[in-house]
Formats: sequence, C-alpha cells, structure tokens
Amino acid sequence: MARRTTIIGASVLANLWATGTALGQNCPDYSSYSTQQHQPLSNGSYQLGYMRPDPGCRTFNLSEVESTITSMAGSISDPDLYRLFLNAFPNTLDTAIRWKGVAADNADEELTFVITGDIDAMWLRDSANQMQSYRSLLKVSTDRNSLASLYRGVINLQARYLLESPFCNSFQPPMESGIAPATNGAATDDTVTPPYNSSQVFECKYELDSLAAFLEVSADYYSATGDAAFFGRFKWLSALQAVINTATSMMTPTYGNNGTVLFSPYTFTRMTTRSTETLANNGLGSPVAANTGLIRSAFRPSDDSTLLQLFIPANMMFSHYLEQTAKIVDKLGASAPQGLGARMHAFAAELRRAILRHGIVTDPNAGTFGAPVYAYEVDGFGSSIIMDDANIPSLLSAPFFGFTSISDPVYQSTRAAILSETPRAGPNQYNSNPYFMHGPVISGVGGPHQGPGYAWPMASIVRILTSDDDDEIADQLQTLVSSTAGLGLIHESINTFDQTKWTRQWFSWANGLFGQMILDLKERKPELLKRSYQP
Repeated sequence: MARRTTIIGASVLANLWATGTALGQNCPDYSSYSTQQHQPLSNGSYQLGYMRPDPGCRTFNLSEVESTITSMAGSISDPDLYRLFLNAFPNTLDTAIRWKGVAADNADEELTFVITGDIDAMWLRDSANQMQSYRSLLKVSTDRNSLASLYRGVINLQARYLLESPFCNSFQPPMESGIAPATNGAATDDTVTPPYNSSQVFECKYELDSLAAFLEVSADYYSATGDAAFFGRFKWLSALQAVINTATSMMTPTYGNNGTVLFSPYTFTRMTTRSTETLANNGLGSPVAANTGLIRSAFRPSDDSTLLQLFIPANMMFSHYLEQTAKIVDKLGASAPQGLGARMHAFAAELRRAILRHGIVTDPNAGTFGAPVYAYEVDGFGSSIIMDDANIPSLLSAPFFGFTSISDPVYQSTRAAILSETPRAGPNQYNSNPYFMHGPVISGVGGPHQGPGYAWPMASIVRILTSDDDDEIADQLQTLVSSTAGLGLIHESINTFDQTKWTRQWFSWANGLFGQMILDLKERKPELLKRSYQP
C-alpha cells in the first residue's frame, strides 16, 4: 500500500480508547478535522489554525507534555512558530494512541497500539519514532497512565508482532483491543515469502529499519529510565533474538560459490502500476554480492522498494541500536541467554566495519577529483546510488540517530551532496541528489514516494537537528512556519511551488519530530527561538 499517499477517511476518533475509556461520540473524525483551520488563529502573519482536539477527544493526556507546551510559550517569541509547536508536539498523544490495555494472558503486560495518523495500523518504525518525540520527558514510573507505561506498551506489542511475523513492517490491532482489522486493498495482490496472517499483519514489506526501530524504542526506554528488569519479564528477549536471526538471514547473497541462485528468506511481489511497490526478479530484488557483511533490505523507510538491496542508512541504524540494546542484555546478566550480549556487540562492530568498507564511495560531482561520501544503496558488485530520501533513517539523519557525528568529514561531504542549494545547471556543479526539490515555497529533500516537485518537511527538520549553523537553522524554521497552508501541522510533503498542494496533513511522526526538534533547539540554540519568523 502506498501508505504515504492515501488518506483514509474512515471515522477514527469517534471510537478511540484512552486508557480503557471510550471517547465521547461527539468527537470529530480527525482525518477531516485536520484539513481545515480552526479558531482561534495565531496572532502572526500566517494565522495558523488551532488544530488540537478538545481535551475530552484526545487519546492520551500527559501532564508533563501539557506543562512543556505551556512553558515553551516563554521560550518561543514568534507566535506562528509557537502555534506550530503547540499543534505538532502533542499530536501523537492527541490523536494516535488508538488503544492501551494489557495482554489477555498476563495483566502485568502492558500493550499500546499506536496508529500513524490517517491509517488505522501500527508501523514498527513510526510507533518507535512517535514515542521518541517525548523521550526527553521520559522517567521511571509504574503508573499505567504514564509516559513510561506508553513506552512499555509499545515495546511489548512490537515484541509480539516480531515473534509473529518478523519480516513484516505494519500490523493490525491486537486481539485484546476489540478493534476490527484494517483493510489494505493493495495487499490482497501480494505474494510474500514467508506467508503471513492478514488478521495480524496490515502489510508485509521487509524493511531493515523496522527491525532497527524495535531496538531504538527499547534503547530509548532503557537510557531514560535504567529499567533493565522490564526487558527480562515478558517477550522482549525472544523478540530480540528473532530480530537478530531475521537480520542475519537477510545477509544471504544472491549467488552461491558455484553460481547457483540461493534461496532467499524473503520475497515479495505485488500487482501494481508503481515500480516502487514491488521487487524485481520475481520478488528477489536486485542481485547482491556475497561476503559484504551488510544486511539486505527489500524496502526503504518510505515503504518504497530499494533499487540496490544493501541499504546503507538502515544498516547504520541497525548497527548503532544493536550496540545500544546489547547494553541491556549485559545488564540482564544470567537472565539473558548465554553469549547473546557478546554476539550483539560483535555483530554491531562487524556491521560498522562493513559500512565503512562498502558504503563509502566517490562522488564524481564533488570538485576536480571527487569526494568520499556515504552511498545510499550498494550491491557489493561495485554499483552504488548517490542520493537521499526524506524518511528516517536517511544519510542526512545519520548523526541524529547516533551512527556518526556532524563533524565526520565523510558525513559533511555527503551532506553537501544531499543538500543542493540551487537547481543543477551542469555536470561540474556540486549536486548529487536527484531528489532535492527546489521552489519558492520549500526547498528540501523529497523522494520517489511522492516524486519530483514535492519536498518533505521531515527532511527540513532533520536538517536542523544535524546542523550547528544558526543561519541554516533559522532559514529552515522560516520555511517550516510559512509552508503549512495555514493549517499549522507538519505535512508529509509539500509542492515546492504551491503550498496548498500537500500530502497527509495527519502524519503524527513528522509532527512529533518537529516538537522534538524545538525542544532540542531550546537546549542547543535558545536564542534562535527568540527570533521572529514573520515574512
């Protein structure tokens, strides 16, 4: 399913559950509610709408989030920038905690079902990042109405999903919720190995970053709370081993030593008019060489298929968070399978070495002799793709999720290649990203999911999170504030010449990431929040 294109119009909020209590039947369908401005408008020139549901219609309420929103009024001087923060930061809590409860067979096992926004399904990647939006507020708590409980519920439910179908990326509501499975019409034409149960799985695109997302949300919870004991209580260790086994199986190359085509643990085909929605070679994908030490990924975090299956950003993310979650296993000691922690540390280090060996290529557009950059995808045979896509993990976001630092020279040359400031005029101009979009409304990284002419605000947010340049940050803030078509929400993508043409106004992850970025600026660059971003 082209999940970032279609807006599902079914009534969602009318039946949402917040900590076990049904919301009022007068709550609006946020799919429709979020397409028009609501009073009161902001006092700035952009007159951004107030887009939060009424308190009784919010899907989860946290006092620390409300306190943060209130306190930030004193830190953000621009009225439109503050309104955008007020709308965006709480969006997951306001609209996307579809159900929260406990497992049918264990009342101590918390479960949290988080939808992406306009689609009534839970993506491993999105839900991990939706939780990360509030990571700075996370603290130890046993309260079932706490942020810590939300995190534990997401981790437990993701563990269940991964034990059921570790190659899949998006899942149906848990049986305990009583919510009917969502319909994915595109998936009815899928032929997938291994097969899956559509009552449990919404879509089964194997994406390495989905496995990494489980590691990410686990590492985020542990680093904020130090609560290692939680990870030894339910299904986390079993799911962790399923993640590692799945990733290891996807290191299988295309050909054996004698030239035979090897069995692939995963294949995928779909009847579609979009090439990004299926895999080449009857579901195998493009050939991959042996002995690279890298993990294959059939799809990107945009849910688009990879061109070359050794997708470097996901390998980066998996390596980093594998190392972080190995620390949890170390802390569990004898409660964890013997040797698991050591295996994880070694795997993470080996993967990092493989990325540095195979994932760095020469960009021929950089100066007279070129420059070393991180490739977006490689195949191990010598082919590589130099580009970037807006979705995280991306090459631009590599310092954000911890694989490298902003000062890394290879990252800096990669960043220069990704962020082209002027449309490419000739072969000698330093511009190597075919998906950097230009226009008077917004200039930024896009991707093949929405195609040429549409830039993604998410990439502009990541640009801020990975920059120490005040002018660059201020320029991107100005772009974000001025390009919402008055709605005051972070869209998935925006037409670079017409801000009234956008996709997905209800995209919780991108909104939460905006809030996360503003809180980061409060710590790093508070003076930039005191500036005016009026036209």
